[in-house]
Amino acid sequence: MIVAADPKAARIVADFPILSTTTSRGKRLVYLDSAASSQKPRAVIDKLVDYYENYNANIHRGVYEIAARATDAFEEARAKVARFVNAADTAEIIWTRNTTEAINLVSFSWGLYNLAPGDAILTTQLEHHSNLVPWQLLAEKTGAELRYVPSDAQGNLVLDRLDDLLEGVKLVALAHVSNTIGSIAPLEIIIPRAHAAGAIVLLDAAQSVPHMPVDVQALDVDFLAASGHKMCGPTGIGFLYGKRALLEAMPPFLTGGDMIKRVSYETTSFNELPWKFEAGTSNIADAIALGAAVDYLGEIGRSAAAARTAWPAGVRAAPRRGSRRRDLVQLRRHPRPRPGLDPRHRGRLRPRRPPLHDAADGKDGLARDRPRVVLPLQHRRRRRRARRSARKSSAGLRDRIASAQWTTSTKNTFWTTTGIRGTLGISIASMRAPRISTHSAAIRSRWSLRSTATTA
Repeated sequence: MIVAADPKAARIVADFPILSTTTSRGKRLVYLDSAASSQKPRAVIDKLVDYYENYNANIHRGVYEIAARATDAFEEARAKVARFVNAADTAEIIWTRNTTEAINLVSFSWGLYNLAPGDAILTTQLEHHSNLVPWQLLAEKTGAELRYVPSDAQGNLVLDRLDDLLEGVKLVALAHVSNTIGSIAPLEIIIPRAHAAGAIVLLDAAQSVPHMPVDVQALDVDFLAASGHKMCGPTGIGFLYGKRALLEAMPPFLTGGDMIKRVSYETTSFNELPWKFEAGTSNIADAIALGAAVDYLGEIGRSAAAARTAWPAGVRAAPRRGSRRRDLVQLRRHPRPRPGLDPRHRGRLRPRRPPLHDAADGKDGLARDRPRVVLPLQHRRRRRRARRSARKSSAGLRDRIASAQWTTSTKNTFWTTTGIRGTLGISIASMRAPRISTHSAAIRSRWSLRSTATTA
């Protein structure tokens, strides 16, 4: 049972089944990685199960009952997302796999046909690489110039030269909220000035849509991309919002399947929006479940979600130590590393080893040439003692291996010894003779005689 001081917080925690589980150490699971991927409430999980158990069928083509039911649920989820971001038309919501695919869709279907040498793309120094690499490749293909809005040491965009940077720019692509430091871009300044310069604006809203109200009409943004798995929805589903006039002028991103209206051997006509950009069989189940996630966020309120994910008191952005670039920032809570923290990681918790590691070697991974001693995760001081003990036991084990009686098998060569309980099936080929400290010469000669006899 989970007890919280805030009754509403306790109810929210109870909505997520995974938060009632325990870790391998017997501790209650505490999840702090929602910026990478959020956990799923029971309502979303139940919606997935309901689809697969009760009306699993393809959409937009069947006339039987469960196909019609699946189609209705699929399109209703699109309508929910449209209302969630206040799109003017449901057809302006395109299903994608995630934010990354949505950005690449714009890069291929709009960028390749609207950019040329002499044009420019403007992004910022705070972008996720999914909102950086597509524009680098697009600039290489079209001959356009790629520019960056700089940031200061606190992770804020420096807009002093924004008008100069916007000269000749056709596309501005930026994150609404930084995925690393949480800084919020001043869209009320950037978007109007970008439009005044003749540029369109693409907004990476993967971090903002789950945590704050986002109104695409009020922002007057041209494209907006988001992922379902960051907003309590399933993985493998996201969406792209685009103004209808822009989407209608863009050619398809992928072809085949549901994006076809009429096809013949000579020519093909494409479907209407939004299906023109949804080739093949869509991710039906996850789209329906994303609709349930939107309902859930609407019930608890995105302001409540933002309050639960606010930065802890005392956290501030600081330049990375030793870096020559001021745009590289990291979180720093303490001026000096505390005892028990690794100073190489600047006050962050020491990265833990995998659940099982090789104590005899004192490093991660499997030991191929010596007996493997496996230890659970331990305190650092206890690990040192365990490694010393393991080395001693390994040395004694190697001495017993050295005095073992060698035998042969029809399939391979194995060793046995009465000093070790049972027969250990360890291939001699995986053992190194220099590691055998006792009777090494006799064993090597015996080994060579056995090998010669086997070969003969």
